[in-house]
Amino acid sequence: MSDVREDAEAVAGAPSRRSSTLVSAGILISRIFGFVRQRAMSHFFAASYLKDAFDAAFKIPNLMQNLLGEGVLSASFIPVYSRLLSEGREEEAGRVAGAIAGLLALAAAVVTVLGVVFADPVLTVIAPGLPAQTHELAVTTMRIVTPGVAMLVLSAWCLGVLNSHRRFFLSYVAPVLWSIAQIAVLVTAGALLLPDLGQPETADTATLERLVVALAWGSLLGALLQFLVQLPSVLRLLQGFRLSAETSRPGTRQVLRAFGPVVAGRGVVQLLTFVDLMLASLLVSGAIAALGYAQTLFVLPVSLFGMSVAAAELPELSSADLDDKHAIADRLSHGLARIAFLVVPSALVFFLLGDLVVGALYRSGAFDRQDEVVVWLVLAGFSLGLLANTSSRLLQSAMYGAGDAKTPAKIAALRVAVAAAVGAVLMLQLDRVAYADGVFQLVGDLPAFSPLPLDVRDAGGALHLGAVGLSAAAGASAWIEYQL
Repeated sequence: MSDVREDAEAVAGAPSRRSSTLVSAGILISRIFGFVRQRAMSHFFAASYLKDAFDAAFKIPNLMQNLLGEGVLSASFIPVYSRLLSEGREEEAGRVAGAIAGLLALAAAVVTVLGVVFADPVLTVIAPGLPAQTHELAVTTMRIVTPGVAMLVLSAWCLGVLNSHRRFFLSYVAPVLWSIAQIAVLVTAGALLLPDLGQPETADTATLERLVVALAWGSLLGALLQFLVQLPSVLRLLQGFRLSAETSRPGTRQVLRAFGPVVAGRGVVQLLTFVDLMLASLLVSGAIAALGYAQTLFVLPVSLFGMSVAAAELPELSSADLDDKHAIADRLSHGLARIAFLVVPSALVFFLLGDLVVGALYRSGAFDRQDEVVVWLVLAGFSLGLLANTSSRLLQSAMYGAGDAKTPAKIAALRVAVAAAVGAVLMLQLDRVAYADGVFQLVGDLPAFSPLPLDVRDAGGALHLGAVGLSAAAGASAWIEYQL
C-alpha cells in the first residue's frame, strides 16, 4: 500500500513541479530584466534623493496594484474560477471572469483619478519627512505613473485566468515589457540629456530630475504593454466572456465575499511598506533608495521559490477535497521542503557575500562603494526573514484555497505592529551611524529618541545606516507570521 501511495503522490506532484518550474522560469526572466532596470537607475541616481523621490512616488500605485492585483485575485478569484472549470462550467466561469474584469477596471479608474488629483497631500501624509525638493519631484512622478495602475491590475486579472488554465509562463514573463520600456526610455533620455552617459554624477540636478520624469513615462508605457501582451491569450481561453460589472451571479458574489477579507489582509501587509516609507522619510537622504535596491534583490528568491510554488499549488489546493487532510498536509510538506532547499543558500549568500552581489549588480556610474556597503547591510537585515517570508506564501495559499482569508490578515496585523515598533527604535539609533570612505562614524548621541535635524538629513554626502534598522525589524517579524 505504501508503494501505491508513493506512486500516486509522485504522479500528483509531477504537474505541480512542472507548473512551479514554468512560474520560476517566467519570474527569473522577468527579474533579470528587473535587475537591468535597477542597474540603469543605480547608474544614474545611486542612493540619492532622486531615487528616494521615484520610490516614494510608486508607493500608492504599488499599494493599489497589490490590493486589486495578483495577490488578492490569487486568493479570491482563482479559487472560484478554478472550481467552476473543474466542474465543467466553462460558460459560467467566463461570465464570472468578465464581471470581475469590469469591477476591477472600474475600481482602478477611480483610484487613478484620485491618485492624480491628490498626489501632493497623499505624499505629505505617507512621507512627511521628505525634503521639499524630493517631495516636489515625487508628486510629479506619482501623477505620471498612477494611471499605469489600471493596466497592471488588469494584467493581474489576465494572470488569474491564465494560471487557472495552467498557462503559467506568459503571465509571469509579461513584466519583462514593463522593465524594457523603462530601460529604453531612461537610457535614451540619458544619451540625449547628459553630457557624458558614463558619468551621470557630473550632470546638474535639473537634468537628473528630467531623467526621473522620463523614467516615469517609461513605466506608464510598460504597464500598457504588459497588459496587452497577455490579453489575446486570455480572450482565447474564455468562453461566454462579456465585460460587465454585474454582481448577481453566485460565482461573482463568492469572489467578492472573499475579496473583502483578502484585501484587508493584503492591506495590513502593505501597511508595513507605508510604515517603512513614513519612517524612512525621517532618515538621512538615501534611506528610501537603499531599501528599494535591497528589496529588489530580496524578492528574487521570494518570487522564484515562494511565489512559484504557491502559485502552482493554489489551483490544486482550491480544487482539492478539503476532507482529505493527509493529501493537503503532504502537498504542503513537499512544498515547504522545496522552498527551504533553495532559499537557505540564498539567505546565506545575501548575508555573507551581499556586498559582492550588490556590487556586481549595481556598481556603476554614480553608484559607488559607499552605496554598495549600505545596500548590503540593508539586504542582510531583510535576509533574516527570507525563509519565513517564502514559506509563509505557501501556507497563505493553503488557507486561501480552503476559503480562509481572515487568519492570514490577523497574523499579518501582528507582524506589522511588531515590525513598526522595533523598526522605529532601531532606525533612530542606526541613523546616528554614518558610512563614508570605508569608515563608520557616530553622528550624535545614543540612545536616540528623535530623528536627526532636517539640515543634517538633507545635507548629502555620507550615507547613514537607519534603513538597516527597518530591514532587520522586517526580517525578524517575518518569523512571527510564519510561526503563527
